[in-house]
Amino acid sequence: MTDTPTHRNSAAEHPETSGELTGSELEDVVSRVLARARSRAEPVSTADAPAPAPRAGHDHLGRARELAAEEDVLGAADGEQRDLEERRALRRVAGLSTELEDVTEVEYRQLRLERVVLAGLYSSGTLADAENSLRELAALAETAGSEVMDGLLQRRVTPDPGTYLGSGKALELKDVVAATGADTVIVDAELAPSQRRALEDVVKVKVIDRTGLILDIFAQHAKSKEGKAQVELAQLEYMLPRLRGWGESLSRQAGGRAASGEGIGSRGPGETKIELDRRRIRQRMSKLRREIAAMKPARETKRLNRRRNAVPSVAIAGYTNAGKSSLLNRLTDAGVLVENALFATLDPTVRKAQTPDGIGYTLADTVGFVRSLPTQLVEAFRSTLEEVADSDVIVHVVDASHPDPEGQLKAVRDVLTDVGANDVPEIVALNKADIADPVVLARLRNREHPSVAVSARTGEGIEELRRLISAAIPRPDHELDLLIPYVHGEVVSRLHAQDAEILSTEHTPDGTRLHVRVREDLVGDLESYRTGSGTSETAAAQDPAGA
Repeated sequence: MTDTPTHRNSAAEHPETSGELTGSELEDVVSRVLARARSRAEPVSTADAPAPAPRAGHDHLGRARELAAEEDVLGAADGEQRDLEERRALRRVAGLSTELEDVTEVEYRQLRLERVVLAGLYSSGTLADAENSLRELAALAETAGSEVMDGLLQRRVTPDPGTYLGSGKALELKDVVAATGADTVIVDAELAPSQRRALEDVVKVKVIDRTGLILDIFAQHAKSKEGKAQVELAQLEYMLPRLRGWGESLSRQAGGRAASGEGIGSRGPGETKIELDRRRIRQRMSKLRREIAAMKPARETKRLNRRRNAVPSVAIAGYTNAGKSSLLNRLTDAGVLVENALFATLDPTVRKAQTPDGIGYTLADTVGFVRSLPTQLVEAFRSTLEEVADSDVIVHVVDASHPDPEGQLKAVRDVLTDVGANDVPEIVALNKADIADPVVLARLRNREHPSVAVSARTGEGIEELRRLISAAIPRPDHELDLLIPYVHGEVVSRLHAQDAEILSTEHTPDGTRLHVRVREDLVGDLESYRTGSGTSETAAAQDPAGA
């Protein structure tokens, strides 16, 4: 078997249990998937080598569809990307092995990529939806640092309460694991602790679920102190009900003749070790919650300063790997990390931006979302996601080249509803328009209003997006006619720096006459310069420097 990952569909392999597919129907399914894959991949010459066998769900380069070549992702606006170089400094390498052929190799061995087999189950929806979900799981696995060897899909009315997949499919998965030499199985769902144990007993390798995989990626990519604390809290919440083991350090409770005839004197203190572990986890979780709460005032202070200065805020939200950081770099030259990976950036980044007519606002990049985002992460990152809920406008970034952009839109809006940001005005930015299907772009633009097709890589549509943001943010709404003496030129300078709209300027013998729109907090400070009040001329006459 080759190392190229595949997706096997149990409906095609077991027609007697899951609905029959004829040979021609199966060929149609495979050809449809391959056609979508080719639309995302660059042309590759096959003149000197035979064409590889078709593999459903992945492109002919053998990579998950969501992850393309790195040079296709970075653009001129992304800067030097030194953070990306640091992240890649200790990247594991495919093809290397930890097994030693000679004892002299012990000083030079390197870790190889973890080999994984994917397993998915779907009870509703279409085959294409299930394949998209499994492709996303493959991209998550690659981001976590593993090599996807194979994949299985099963259609089943309800998950099996024992092994999730059922005994027959679990045995088939065991054969696939043995044939590919995999050391991990990743299930595209959140498993109950009992299901995970039962499946491990059958396949004889480590089994993790989708939630555990996402938490692992977050643990790798968290950089700030607050981000690390939030990820650790989510991991502990996930780990607490999954502690297990009957090791020698545990003392199992026994009592009476019913306990294998041991009788009096055989009673131990119970599961002492596991209870101590649970207590330590709860104590650590309490400490992390206090630390995260203590970090909140610093963010609140920055937010209050922006509110006090009436600075509009715009939050960039969207599905993971949709291009949010690239768009932030294009709009503000922020130079934040851009990587072709899921959840590459977790810590929010806030930068100053400006509309075409000079109105300043803040632009905040937030953590990406994904289908079935673990509830532990939503709760742990709730303080960070408040940036979205408190913003004036949300720029919702969508990967228009993805096979299911509507699914991305729904997944993100579900999370926004959970954090109370569903009533914030929204602009849909259809990113990657340079490689998206024009029909899909037209369909999305007709459905979503307001929306704009952009490409963070080429700069297409960026100016139109700036105009939409300019029209959506709160604007100065108090219109004033001012006469400012020349000796008070600092007031004119302040108006130019204070996000005021200067509609007209006239230099007269008495001073600078301005017609402006300002925010409410500036009206009182400018009252003495309003024409018609007589105060401007009086101030000029009383000022000795103006004589």
